[in-house]
Amino acid sequence: MNQTRTFLIFALLAVAYLLFMAWEKDYSPQPPAVAAAPSSTAATPSDGSVPGATAGTSASPAAVPGTTTEASAQLITISTDVLRLTVDTRGGTVVRSELLHYPAVPRTKKDPDPAPVRLLDDERSQYFVAQSGLVSNQGTAPDHRAVFQAAQASYALAQGQDELKVDLTWSDASGLKVTKTYALKRGSYVVSLDQKIENGGSAAWQGNAYEQLQRVAPAQQKSWWQNFSDPASHSFYGAAWYSPEEKMSTLPFADFAKKPVNHAITGGWASMLQHYFFVAWIPAAQDANSYSTSVINADTAQPVYLIRAVGPSLSVAPGQSVATASRLYVGPKLQGTLDTVAPGLDLTTNYGWLTVVAQPLHWLLSQLHAISGNWGVAIILLVLLLKAALWKLTAAQFRSGAKMRKLQPRVTALKERYGDDKMKMQQAMMELYKKEKVNPMSGCLPVLITMPVFFGLYRVLMESVELRHSPFFGWIHDLSAPDPFFVLPVIYILVMLATQWLSPSAAGMDPAQQKMMKVMPVVFGFMFLFFPAGLVLYWVVNGITSLAQQWLITRSVERADEKAKEA
Repeated sequence: MNQTRTFLIFALLAVAYLLFMAWEKDYSPQPPAVAAAPSSTAATPSDGSVPGATAGTSASPAAVPGTTTEASAQLITISTDVLRLTVDTRGGTVVRSELLHYPAVPRTKKDPDPAPVRLLDDERSQYFVAQSGLVSNQGTAPDHRAVFQAAQASYALAQGQDELKVDLTWSDASGLKVTKTYALKRGSYVVSLDQKIENGGSAAWQGNAYEQLQRVAPAQQKSWWQNFSDPASHSFYGAAWYSPEEKMSTLPFADFAKKPVNHAITGGWASMLQHYFFVAWIPAAQDANSYSTSVINADTAQPVYLIRAVGPSLSVAPGQSVATASRLYVGPKLQGTLDTVAPGLDLTTNYGWLTVVAQPLHWLLSQLHAISGNWGVAIILLVLLLKAALWKLTAAQFRSGAKMRKLQPRVTALKERYGDDKMKMQQAMMELYKKEKVNPMSGCLPVLITMPVFFGLYRVLMESVELRHSPFFGWIHDLSAPDPFFVLPVIYILVMLATQWLSPSAAGMDPAQQKMMKVMPVVFGFMFLFFPAGLVLYWVVNGITSLAQQWLITRSVERADEKAKEA
């Protein structure tokens, strides 16, 4: 296999992989289009949105409350240095979350302080809320529709303060009192939730605590080309949960109705994933929780997807109190830190079957970024490290290519001699290569190594929030987005053309293959117009260093031949 054929195979595999990703996204089953979604001012439907008491209580499960229309009670804001939450006192539901260190669009001179990413949202088209509550089969219990009381309308982490606590209280005529305490720490996206149940009545109270996430599916792109060119469209959207035994499992929105979840898990978590960010409820590690999923309003144009964790049975004797604890993560998929929050939480950065390549690449990039301070420079350093590691392999490839180029006139003469007898021509070429000690297979191994790196880095650039909106140089303000002025794709086309000029001609190829080789620089350049700039940067630097190495080795082979002739 000569270098030209190697390049052709690589190009075709790359195109096939990327087209497969676009096709899979476009033609895989999708949930119904979302025309609208319920806002925080509407009551959650009763078909599965409020759980009954789980097994383990002494009485039968609690009945699901009927459907009612409830207005928002009071919205309070809780702010830290990294997170701003809006909490509805009806149920203590978190209806909005703003990630203050993550702007929704890149910062520019015209807009140096854009609005932050809003992850949880009560807008109809983006409906996504985090709810919690209690259910009981004996009397009343404050579920996520009960009205709590707050001491003030806003809370903020003061300068020098490391933790902020907010209490919401509820009580009824029977003497039952519930206090929800939200605790947020400086620099953290973890929200602790304690529910303290105080029984001031004359009878024991029994019930369960639960946490759940509800959201609508994001609007789908209109065409396969929009899906292909938008990195977010290739990311996973849906529910995910974790168990120590089975690790992370996922459920896309399209499968909610067909594959409902019902698992008992100890030491797990339940989440909703999307591109770069996610929200997860993390129950107490020692508690056995019942995890389930359902679709609310499944037969309408506005289905709501729910994942829930219901805790073990609670019993509170008269005059006693019991507290439950859980945590809510609302933030970015920060690799290397999420496992300290909960086991397996780093798996939310879903690289798919390329995880084995992508995770080490991300780690290596992170180390290089720590040295250089710039993700673009880190990508360049990654290329140089890979080129150094593969120097001997690629040198053998280019040396073989230089010799094959020197043999090109003799190969052309063989083609003229044997005409259309391809078998005899191939035999003659193999004898020639053997005589001149040229290995046409030498170009395969470097390509087999660099292809997984190429695809793995593609996934890293698409999924790693650390590279989101990361600038490089001049006109490139976001390495995870396409080059806005197409400079890098044009440079890559020029590098590919120069590489083809230095490479041996495609001897033995039919005319169709030769034409394909001529147009491949343009095809790849056109595709790279819509690739993340960081990936194109990687491939441009890789191409330039390969071209320089190829030129040096070609020159050394030519000089060696000249010296041999002079001798």
